[in-house]
Order: sequence, then C-alpha cells, then structure tokens
Amino acid sequence: MDNKIQTSESMKVGILLALAGGFFDIYSYVARGKVFANAQTGNMVLFGLKIAEGDLKGVIYYAVPIMSFVAGIILAEVIRNRYKENTNIHWRQIVLIVEMLVVFAVMFIPRGQPDLIVNAAISFVCSVQVQSFRKLKGSGFATTMCTGNLRSATDALFNYRKTKDRTMLKKSIDYYIIIGVFILGAIAGGILTKAVGYMAVGFTLVPIGAAVGVMAKK
Repeated sequence: MDNKIQTSESMKVGILLALAGGFFDIYSYVARGKVFANAQTGNMVLFGLKIAEGDLKGVIYYAVPIMSFVAGIILAEVIRNRYKENTNIHWRQIVLIVEMLVVFAVMFIPRGQPDLIVNAAISFVCSVQVQSFRKLKGSGFATTMCTGNLRSATDALFNYRKTKDRTMLKKSIDYYIIIGVFILGAIAGGILTKAVGYMAVGFTLVPIGAAVGVMAKK
C-alpha cells in the first residue's frame, strides 16, 4: 500500500466499517420501527411531510434522528480538533471507541417506546463514523451509505473504459467491494436481528473493534 495512504483510509478499515454500516441500517429497519437511521435524506423528506400534515408527533419523531446526526458530526470534529496531535492514540480510534460505547448501551434498550432513542443513537453513531472516515485510498467515500459510492464506482468504471487507465479500474473495483461488503453487512444484520432480536446490534462491536485494532498497528 502507498505510504502516503493513512491506515484509516485503507481497504481493511473501509471494509470493516462498511460491514458495520450495512448492519446498522438493516437493524434499525427490522428491529426499530422500519426506520433507516444511516442517511438522513428520507428523514428530512418525511419531516417536511409531517409539517405539511400538521402532525407534531411525527415532526418530533423525524427531527430527533436528524438533530442526533448533526450532534454526531459536531462531536467528531471536536474530538479531531482536540486529539489530532495526540501521539498515544489516533483521534479516529477515540471516535470508534465512543461509537462502541453507544452501541453497547443500545444493546440493552428493549423494543417499543425507546425505539426513537435507539434510532437517534444509531444516527449519532453513523454520523461520527461517516464524518471521521471520509476517504478510501485518498478518494472520498462513505461507510454508512452507498449512493455516493455507487456514483464514484460507476464514474471510475466509465473513465476506465474511456481512457484505459487501470488506476480507474482499480478505483472502481475498490468502491464496488465496499458496496458489496455493505450489502453483506445488511444480510448479516437481517439474519442475526431476526435470530437474536434487539441485542443483535452488539455484533457490530466486532468489526468496529477490529478497525480500532487495525489502526493501532503502525
């Protein structure tokens, strides 16, 4: 791997976090009221719809995860600015440890009324992750949503067909691998959530913890 590429931008870390990202999305849908907590576009649309309908309860229901997502981005930036010069632990490792603590707490919140809190917590977790891990081998990508990844993968593939530049082909393949892993995470999330129930979110601690370990190796 190119020495200029940080470990946080490596395929290993990207794959591990994409696996968790796919799991989070299907978990919130299957176990927590059919809500996709990773990306906020749908929540914003439904937030607007509830305002139009005059449904105050619905407005609050969709506003909470949106604001939680915003809070996660802010926290990620606070951690980055405070610990970016720390030589003992990388600030992105701190972000992932915070993420793991939130996931661990979510494991013990039963289904029902607290689902709004859980979806907000998952939105928070996904926002700190997507804000902190924004590059794959130097190129922009996301680990908790795949629309941008799909666009980048297809764009790189088209450029390869046009220029025959094999770096474009490799870039396209990397993106499609991340997309495939995200889908695998969703598959695992669906199977394990149906088998184990609301505590299945704890399985995401494995790839996230592994990412912390990968980044610890110099």
